[in-house]
Amino acid sequence: MRKLKYVVNCLENEQKLDVKYKNHILSGRYDGSMECHIQPDWLLIYEIDEEYLYLLRTGTHSDLFN
Repeated sequence: MRKLKYVVNCLENEQKLDVKYKNHILSGRYDGSMECHIQPDWLLIYEIDEEYLYLLRTGTHSDLFN
């Protein structure tokens, strides 16, 4: 849980995530949302605008995309 809190804190404070988190924009079902890897098979899907950070889903690749 500590890793998730770290990532959320970085996103809330508009800090760039380290490349190891593989932060990238999604297409398809989650078009326009962002995804980062908290661990190799633990993902966070989120959206961010000028005011808010929206945490949409978290889980494994198979949880989120199958």
